[in-house]
Amino acid sequence: MTLPGGDGDRVRGSGDDPSADARGIADAVERLAELWSVAAQEAAVRLSAHQLRALRALETAPEVNLTGLADRLDIGLPTASRLCDRLEAAGLLERELHPHRRREVQLRLTVQGRRVLWEVARRRTEALARVLAAMAPAERSLLVRGMRAFLSTRADRSPGPSPQGP
Repeated sequence: MTLPGGDGDRVRGSGDDPSADARGIADAVERLAELWSVAAQEAAVRLSAHQLRALRALETAPEVNLTGLADRLDIGLPTASRLCDRLEAAGLLERELHPHRRREVQLRLTVQGRRVLWEVARRRTEALARVLAAMAPAERSLLVRGMRAFLSTRADRSPGPSPQGP
């Protein structure tokens, strides 16, 4: 399969050597991450990777509190608080007192925060579609099938290093 980047490189895998396949896939993932990042940076509101992750976490867990957000992002409370300060100042999230627990503050996406997430998702989809359009239909079908197999296998395992080490 031809990788994004336009240099004509191909992923070569033996099918019998998971290490060789992993190196080829790692290269493709790195290029995909770059494509993903560039697409996000072309949005009207430019966000850091941490800011974008925070917005996505708030999208999937509406009305989470600061501790919950910090846990979801695996960051400390002070870092999460500063992150929320910047997102709130940009008009992308709002803080509200919890209706039943007066000492707790909920975090919510604003309409603008939802628009930014929608725009980033649209740009990423368009960028990926351009790469996929350059692939033969049979290659795209194999890629989709392979990704589904990867995701189903990965879902059965807990995250973390392999027993053989990093």
